[in-house]
Amino acid sequence: MKILLIEDDAKIASFVAKGLREANFIVDVSSDGEEGAEMARKNPYDAAIVDLMLPKLDGLSVIERWRTESVKLPVLILSAKRSLDDRIKGLQRGGDDYLTKPFSFAELLARVQALIRRAGSGAIVTSLTFADLKMDLLTREVWRGSTKIDLQAREFLLLEYLLRSQNKVVSKTMILEHVWNYHFDPQTNVVDVLVCRLRNKIDRDFEPKLIHTLRGAGYSLRLP
Repeated sequence: MKILLIEDDAKIASFVAKGLREANFIVDVSSDGEEGAEMARKNPYDAAIVDLMLPKLDGLSVIERWRTESVKLPVLILSAKRSLDDRIKGLQRGGDDYLTKPFSFAELLARVQALIRRAGSGAIVTSLTFADLKMDLLTREVWRGSTKIDLQAREFLLLEYLLRSQNKVVSKTMILEHVWNYHFDPQTNVVDVLVCRLRNKIDRDFEPKLIHTLRGAGYSLRLP
């Protein structure tokens, strides 16, 4: 599952993103409304968490823009505004749920999960497939043909990212940001080590090989 978080408070954004990643979500974070609104237009997400007080474009305007442009995305509003009128306004202008600050992460997680469930089968992806490779996002099982493959947590996150980006090239930096949320020297070999481990499980005993290295560019899940 992939979540878009638009929050300009760095501490809150870090806290929420860390918790969601520990709950096995892929999280993209934006600190301003303009950038966040554009990210949802260009990338598929299962849900969005949107703060109301944002620079460049406020949260309600972000949500209204999505609704006008038919971006079908369940939205949880975060706000320090606690009045009934504020909550009603947020829901009337396109939000699907409203959570006031301060909040517990457990409640936020439960609300996000409920939003995704309520979105229905047309808006939620429960499995990812490519060739004879299948990942069940609910049971967290991975199969290559009729063979079940056991993956560790980061291997699962990497494979999910590759499946969501199938036939595209993802760089080491992109993998670091999505799997570890690290922003350090992309020349580090942690990505190569993880890809090697995943390739040994996904490709070593199977044909065709699906995980490909593009020298100087990154990795791609594609057919030969």
